[in-house]
Amino acid sequence: MKIENNQLLPQYLMYKEEYLKKVEEVLESGWYVLGNEVKNFEQEFAEYNGAKYCVGVASGLDALILAFEALHLNPGDEVIAPANTYIASIMGFTRNGLVPKFVEPDEYYNMDATKIEEVIGPKTKAICVVHLYGQIANMPEIMKIANKYNLKVVEDCAQSHGASINGKKCGTWGDVGCFSFYPTKNLGGFGDGGAIITNNKEIDDEIRMMRNYGSKKTYYFEKVGYNSRLDELQAGLLRVKLQHLDELTDDRRNDALRYLNELKNPKIKLPKLKFGEAGHVFHLFVVEVENRNAFIQYCEKNEISLKIHYPQPPHLSDAYKYLGYHRGDFPVTENMADHIITLPLYNGMLSDEVKYVIDKLNCF
Repeated sequence: MKIENNQLLPQYLMYKEEYLKKVEEVLESGWYVLGNEVKNFEQEFAEYNGAKYCVGVASGLDALILAFEALHLNPGDEVIAPANTYIASIMGFTRNGLVPKFVEPDEYYNMDATKIEEVIGPKTKAICVVHLYGQIANMPEIMKIANKYNLKVVEDCAQSHGASINGKKCGTWGDVGCFSFYPTKNLGGFGDGGAIITNNKEIDDEIRMMRNYGSKKTYYFEKVGYNSRLDELQAGLLRVKLQHLDELTDDRRNDALRYLNELKNPKIKLPKLKFGEAGHVFHLFVVEVENRNAFIQYCEKNEISLKIHYPQPPHLSDAYKYLGYHRGDFPVTENMADHIITLPLYNGMLSDEVKYVIDKLNCF
């Protein structure tokens, strides 16, 4: 039995008629940029998350760039960020001339809140929190620190749509929440897309202006802005999927809980849940193995597709060589990068396929 690591087609087929109907509606409307679909999606996504405002943009990276620009920090200011994350989380603020101060992860793969204060200095102005793999970070503790030191908080929610603590969803704890709708995300579109949520009207107004060339009124420009707009077609399709997001999340979670409950191989270190099932939407199911190469070879032999999220931490990338970090500077992060592996998990994965993966992995 061949098991893919991820597939998008099964989820599309679940709601095919709804998607096709929406495509036809948008095309026949004759309005394709910043129309009613975007407006309605922004309202619906804000309501889903419990936020006052939402601005649709072109990608998750653009969401981060625009969010940090709207905070009006100064070049050279420092932003505390997790050392183990996808590099876009860091690019979002370094594009604004800001400097990362990395923090090691806790046992849940998220930023270790107990390590934050030790890297706060006179230039520290913000924290970029990443809710990695679908699990919400320790926001109660992070917000205590942010409030103590008067730091801005931007949440990267690209992998965590709907994850919550006591009913309060990610993206609503800090000043801004940034989302990606890349097709593989839990709320993925059919191309690129992103959004920003906030409860701050001034931030909402500025991002709304900046995404459209820095213009509030057509052909009149207040700032040098961007062309970063969520298009009507993507917004319409995301509106369809948003109606089903909770059931899709439950589907992923049920398969993930099978992994957690039925994988019994001591050579495979399973992920831990910090805030219960509601705190994790299982965008990815990431485990650790001591001999990753042997594990990959074993799974290839048994036709189980794996991926590594992520093999290289940002501080060791060529993109951030100028920061002067070297291997050994963040040993927890680097050890994770050398041992993590992502198991198959996607909407529409069959029960027999989950069982096959479990059975084979228990025999490794």
